[in-house]
Amino acid sequence: MQSIKITIIGGGSSYTPELLEGIIAEADHLPIKEVWLVDIPTGQEKLQIIEALANRMVKKSGLPIRIIATMDREKAIKGADYVITQIRVGQLEMRRNDEYISMKHGVIGQETTGAGGFMKALRTIPVILEICKEMERLAPDAWLLNFTNPAGVVTEAVLKHSKIKAVGLCNNPINFYKKFAAVYDVPVEDVRIHFIGINHLIWITGLYINGQSRIQDILTGKSDSYEAANIPNFDWDTDFLQSLGAIPCGYHRYYYQTDEILKKQRAEYEKKETRADHVQKVEKELFELYQNPELDIKPKALEQRGGAYYSEAAVQLIKSIHLDTQQIHTLNVRNNGAISSLPDNVCVEINCVVEKHQITPLQTSEASPQIRGLMQVVKAYEELTVEAAITGDKGIALQALTLHPLIPSANKAKEVLDDMLAVNKSYLGWS
Repeated sequence: MQSIKITIIGGGSSYTPELLEGIIAEADHLPIKEVWLVDIPTGQEKLQIIEALANRMVKKSGLPIRIIATMDREKAIKGADYVITQIRVGQLEMRRNDEYISMKHGVIGQETTGAGGFMKALRTIPVILEICKEMERLAPDAWLLNFTNPAGVVTEAVLKHSKIKAVGLCNNPINFYKKFAAVYDVPVEDVRIHFIGINHLIWITGLYINGQSRIQDILTGKSDSYEAANIPNFDWDTDFLQSLGAIPCGYHRYYYQTDEILKKQRAEYEKKETRADHVQKVEKELFELYQNPELDIKPKALEQRGGAYYSEAAVQLIKSIHLDTQQIHTLNVRNNGAISSLPDNVCVEINCVVEKHQITPLQTSEASPQIRGLMQVVKAYEELTVEAAITGDKGIALQALTLHPLIPSANKAKEVLDDMLAVNKSYLGWS
């Protein structure tokens, strides 16, 4: 079997040990011989720490995997079979700016949606497309697996403006599989979930355990065969769930519970204890742990960083592609008519059949008005965000931000946009 070269761009990320753990776990099925870790000069210290930890993890496993750390992205990409992107343009400091500028203007601050996600996308898309150009030249047959947030928007930019094979991943779907397997005390393989939506805005419209529909258990909080206390409602109001007719993901709280989330964030903002502040603290603690020369496994503390089952999602996808298993994965792909109420050329998050040569989205049922309305508005925002990132057009950027449901007015959108563009001037190069 031909050996595999994996290139991880953003290799100095605190998430990399999670990914290495998954690669090691699947070594019997995947002949991975080289893992290249790529970063930029400002991330060199973290990259060196990750490289050392990765080598200790591989040594413990006894596997013949070479770890190569480099700042030479082109060298790392050349001949790769899979390129995984997990970059953060501007690092955690810019994430903090995104949140604080949003909160300063009284709107929700979050790194993947609203004003924060918008700004992160503008910074990120040009860099991702540079990587894609290098792949077209140096590894034209490779798959790009994008974990970089906002994953749906970034992946849509790649699908629209690059020729490479690309797919976006998120750990939200796999988390649902794990949760429902635990609730019903069955193997994950016995859980089937029907999703409809876009990244960080997916709804579950079907839940099957051993072929039997159980979605009403969740929507009503009752079950004919399980104790009601074991049935999660994920802290949603039961009347709301029943009228929605679907199970929303956690990110829906920003839309369905905006006033509550905003109140909580304002309190955190005043104390300078936002999610961005927390993540910076956890990141610092993690890299202190990673420097321990005795550490040769992924530390449990990494769970505080988020991204549970991230490595499993990535490595299982690579396994499905490489072995041509034709398994179903929930992925960010080109719509191609799967969701009839969205344009064909946009990125959706949906169940797909994975083959070695292509990934095909599965047709969904017609979206109900409850789902269709919010989904179409947020997708239109995403389309405009991609266009703004590509063209550098401030007018398009203003329209994108104005359209977003978490921005209350055009005037507010303009205030936020002006502040964010000023802070991000060195990253965008807009005139």
